[in-house]
Amino acid sequence: MVEIWRGLTKAVELIISFEPEVMGIAGRSLIIALTSTLLASLFCIPLGGLIHFRRFPGKRLVISLIQTFFSIPTVAIGLFVFVLFSQAGPLGGLNLLFTPTTMVVGQMILITPILLGLTISAVSGVDKAILDTARSLGASGFQTAIVVLREARFAVVAAVGMGFGRAISEVGIAIMVGMNIRGFTRVLTTAISLETSKGNLELSIALGIILIFIALIINILLNRLQQR
Repeated sequence: MVEIWRGLTKAVELIISFEPEVMGIAGRSLIIALTSTLLASLFCIPLGGLIHFRRFPGKRLVISLIQTFFSIPTVAIGLFVFVLFSQAGPLGGLNLLFTPTTMVVGQMILITPILLGLTISAVSGVDKAILDTARSLGASGFQTAIVVLREARFAVVAAVGMGFGRAISEVGIAIMVGMNIRGFTRVLTTAISLETSKGNLELSIALGIILIFIALIINILLNRLQQR
């Protein structure tokens, strides 16, 4: 309990004092997670709607695979991205390994199944009467999909929030393709891992509290957006 209290006090001190290094780590974590979530959402939400509305062979198998990848280990994705962007990999010539860009790519891959699966579940829960009404009024397939997505917007926003939470809290990808480089790729989760290994529990707890605080603020904003 003493360590937790000291960690809480340390977190308040770091936030109030705007300690440059900690603020840089927190800002980097937020930017990388928000970027990966936004890019993945722009791709996954329309694709999730397309998978739901289209009939094709193996559709149930595809959905089952998407749901299976909900729990894929972050280190497995980290290994895949590492090989992809390593000098021996197909994208090695881009020299992007150990940069925030590869961290964004890894997090996008990580949250893609979550966004796809939850988007499919969201549109599946929309009353079929709305779908039938839109079609009876002459709406095209695209217009019908837009109507259904608008009706499912609360669940879709919740899916985006879930994806962001998964992205900002992961550590395996960040370490494997970011290498925890100070001032460049170090984020809150990798900083917590480093400080814990050094025995600096107070700072680790403080960084953990800051991470939770950031996630809380983002979720509050998403909830306000849902209410509007």
